[in-house]
Amino acid sequence: MASHSDTLVVFFGATAGANGGKLGSDEREIILLVWQIVDLHEKKVGKLHRCLVKPDTVELTDQCKEETGLSLDDIVTAEPLDKVLQQFHQSVSSEVKCLGRSSYTLCVNSPLVVRQVLHPEASKKNLVLPEGFFSFVDVRKEFHRCCPDAGPVEKLTVSSMLEHVGLPAVSEQLTGVREVKSLVQLTLCLLDEPYKCNIYFFPPHVVACSSKAEPVDSETVIRARGLPWQSSDQDIARFFKGLNIAKGGVALCLNAQGRRNGEALVRFINSEHRDLALERHKHHMGSRYIEVYKATGEEFLKIAGGTSNEVTQFLSKENQVIIRMRGLPFTATHQEVLSFLGPESPVTDGAEGLLFVKYPDGRPTGDAFVLFSCEEYAQNALKKHKQILGKRYIELFRSTAAEVQQVLNRYMSTPLIPTLPSSPILSVPVLATPPFLPTASSTRDCVRLRGLPYAAGIEDILEFMGEHTADIKPHGVHMVLNQQGRPSGDAFIQMKSPDKAFMVAQKCHKKTMKDRYVEVFQCSTEEMSIVLMGGTLNRSGLSPPPCKLPCLSPPTAYTTFPTLPASLSEVALYQPPLLAAPRPPQTPAHSPAHTLAYYPPQPHLYMNMNMNYTAYYPSPPVSPSTVGYFAAPPGAVAAAVTAQPHHAAAAASPVLPQPGALVRMQGLPYNTGVKDILSFFQGYQLQPDAILILYNFSGQCSGEALITFPSEELARRAVAERSNHLFYGQQVHLIFCN
Repeated sequence: MASHSDTLVVFFGATAGANGGKLGSDEREIILLVWQIVDLHEKKVGKLHRCLVKPDTVELTDQCKEETGLSLDDIVTAEPLDKVLQQFHQSVSSEVKCLGRSSYTLCVNSPLVVRQVLHPEASKKNLVLPEGFFSFVDVRKEFHRCCPDAGPVEKLTVSSMLEHVGLPAVSEQLTGVREVKSLVQLTLCLLDEPYKCNIYFFPPHVVACSSKAEPVDSETVIRARGLPWQSSDQDIARFFKGLNIAKGGVALCLNAQGRRNGEALVRFINSEHRDLALERHKHHMGSRYIEVYKATGEEFLKIAGGTSNEVTQFLSKENQVIIRMRGLPFTATHQEVLSFLGPESPVTDGAEGLLFVKYPDGRPTGDAFVLFSCEEYAQNALKKHKQILGKRYIELFRSTAAEVQQVLNRYMSTPLIPTLPSSPILSVPVLATPPFLPTASSTRDCVRLRGLPYAAGIEDILEFMGEHTADIKPHGVHMVLNQQGRPSGDAFIQMKSPDKAFMVAQKCHKKTMKDRYVEVFQCSTEEMSIVLMGGTLNRSGLSPPPCKLPCLSPPTAYTTFPTLPASLSEVALYQPPLLAAPRPPQTPAHSPAHTLAYYPPQPHLYMNMNMNYTAYYPSPPVSPSTVGYFAAPPGAVAAAVTAQPHHAAAAASPVLPQPGALVRMQGLPYNTGVKDILSFFQGYQLQPDAILILYNFSGQCSGEALITFPSEELARRAVAERSNHLFYGQQVHLIFCN
């Protein structure tokens, strides 16, 4: 029995778009397949087959029509791809069997038709390719091996190879037939040389973890952007179907909260496959197009590399499906998790296939990774998504080896608390200024701004807050940065009183800043301080920062600085890694009793401290930058405040948005808008800015609103006439407020 390399199937394909060297780059479908069997042992050829293929989108580019000579009328009556592939399999299997062989190898002039066209299209259409399409012989590379003086591989063409060996060009006019006949001639010519063809295979995607010590060639790595958040490494491997991804070569990137951010770094076996991957820029995964760019080996190892022996041991079992569990009770045991998953989804090696993620001090994070031996078991486990374990619902997601490594790196890494640099950028007396963070209290005199544009600066926040800028405390603006020192979209503002914070939260909530609406919530100094130190403040409640753990203490280098004031709070003792230096208050000469604060445009004053107390990743992690400037009203408002005496300035900040009589409206539907209330009070001379809808902590309408009427007479008449009336099916109550 001859080996499979003794039977070649010379193969050619064309698409409805780009062909030649750009074949497959525009994601167009196959419209033509041509093939012919060559018996290398007997030096004979079989019947030539030429099949047109009807694409799902019946459309041809002008370039395709010119190069292939085909028209819409030719392909509209053709068979779809699955039928043509079935015909290919039947005809080739029959001829191979007649030759007394059991297998064959594809022979192509370029790997593009197999790697960039056939495999990706079959994957999108959920078609199963015949086994023979997972290996092939590249004629150009074989010709270059036999005739190295013919020139570089990438410049070889069918006509140049025929000319080099003295063979006449094939006179056939039909596209595909001409190319296949030419390749058959070249193949038979190469038989005169010692012929041992190199076969190029498609290894399956293998899950594995990488070591930070492992060298990674930057010419083999790409970055894919725009991935659906639920994408797994298998989905990405499917997107790059036809290209050989290195073992453990898919690394999904996580954001600061530990969730996937739609990006992945992918490592291929060589630069040739990396270059083919770049040709898939803006190809589609479902309805979304994916951007593909070059990346470096350092970037790949930063995401996928690790040094944890625990992870290496956990992932040592290859070809396992990984599932991530999130939201586990902190007291959950191995047995409880195994029981939760049930007998229909057995975990590989029982408890050894379950990896709990913990903080460095051993506290559980609520995350775990589970190994399953097959897709069926993993699918059964995913059916448990959002089912209850104990008193908590559990989230289950597909995961990857790189994600396991990233999560373990973030949670289990040692906190970065080295000693301070010997010569910090700022002088020592700066540390003796009043503390950046106030003593924690439950007084709700702060507001949290969430959803700020990343490019937003101090001036943008001042403009956003408008007249309320006059009510900001000195040193009261706290910009929250992420772990990379970039804006996180959050900021905290300390107001002069809870009433001022309340009015800011109500008036500014969901106002627009640079085409983005910003959420504004009232909060306490304690909540602000805890979040700035790395804790969590969200709808689920308040979680303390890692720096409050007893295992952490301030660096000993603090002893080299002047003694801090005794009133310095515990939270203030743990200074964040990036702190803007405060400027002293500037007192105008004409009004010594009143201090006008301002924000000079000097964002470069930062301390070069490598102290990081947010090395653990709560949700969200922060590296806060406390901007220690004084807040001031912008423009004319600032000038007006400056001109007022101190006592007058204090009295000139009313709680009401405008003069008049105030009425509280209760019982509103949660989707109430300003226009709805204006319509309800039609005829009462109200303007849109006289209506203030109150929101709760979750950002929803609380069912109440404050309405400022032009006069007390109108307000009392509205209460008498409109109270207890129906408002979109609900009875509302009106209360006159003195």
